[in-house]
Amino acid sequence: MPTSTASAWTVNDTQSPIGPGMAVHLGAQVARLGWYWGLSRLIDRRTRAAGLGSDYKPRRPVPSFQDLIADLGRVLVEDAEAVRRGLYPPMAEAGDTLADHIGRIRAMLADVPDALSRRASEDTQSARASDAARDGAFPDYYAQDFHFQTGGYLTEHSARLYDVQVETLFMGAAGPMRRRALAAVVDAVRGRDQRTLHLLDVACGTGRFLRQVRLTFPRLSLSGLDLSSAYLDEGRRQFRDLRSADWLAANAEAIPLPDASQDIVTCIFLFHELPPEVRVIVAAEMARVLKPGGRLVFMDSLQMGDKPAWDGLLEAFPVRFHEPYYRHYAIDDLDAVFTRAGLTPIAHATPFLSKLIVCKKA
Repeated sequence: MPTSTASAWTVNDTQSPIGPGMAVHLGAQVARLGWYWGLSRLIDRRTRAAGLGSDYKPRRPVPSFQDLIADLGRVLVEDAEAVRRGLYPPMAEAGDTLADHIGRIRAMLADVPDALSRRASEDTQSARASDAARDGAFPDYYAQDFHFQTGGYLTEHSARLYDVQVETLFMGAAGPMRRRALAAVVDAVRGRDQRTLHLLDVACGTGRFLRQVRLTFPRLSLSGLDLSSAYLDEGRRQFRDLRSADWLAANAEAIPLPDASQDIVTCIFLFHELPPEVRVIVAAEMARVLKPGGRLVFMDSLQMGDKPAWDGLLEAFPVRFHEPYYRHYAIDDLDAVFTRAGLTPIAHATPFLSKLIVCKKA
């Protein structure tokens, strides 16, 4: 367990020089960003060659590339500073070999023509998910291919490609952004015996964030909940070299855990893919399973007005990708949603393209 007593919310509150260990970590992150930036440019060229480059011109302001890189650089430096101070360990992937990583990249690139074909035809319904929704196994809103994801969220193929696709979309920034949520978890655990604490990750997906929590807190009791069995299987693979977590195949609208059973609940990039009324239900469920005094660590996309000079990016995102609930999410009053559920927002941050909110249950 980290021993630092400084606040995880102010990882940049000291102007200490970059030492050798911090420099190594920061250098590795920069190299990682360069790799995914190159993949992002490659897919962008293929998209434009297929005649699908968006001609949409946002009415709201759009940041320059230099502004984006400068903001991302601040996230990387803060992450490296947190590592230097011992808040959490350096980012570590699941131990994939280089051959496995290259295999996933090749599979992603091979999938691009099918994804572009669905995008051109505006085919957003996952046949497998649609069948499951008709059978009552999944809610209707889940029966679609968000951002034209092959197979929706239900196939092994989709689970295998998801992480490299998301990192490519964010030019390698997805991992560093999620680690700001990890800093909030550290803050919630500080001064307590991790062996007595329980953390639930709602919509854990492939388990990438939960793995970072496990590396930071080896003895914390962890649970990961997701609707997709295929993604939970990938999560188990992420933990193959670590103490495992409890994996729950369930809907966040009805979390299969007792009232007041969790000390910390995390929710990373789920709400923008939920209809407005479902966000309210999920917020209430997360509040229900939290103990009094427990923390919700929430991360999702920026919203309109968080960074006014970036609002054009948020305006264009649902036009360029299939995100049917994003427009409403971008203007939703999340503080009010959480407050009505019995959760008091106590901290906010906006690392790069993400929004972080920490709430406390009374």
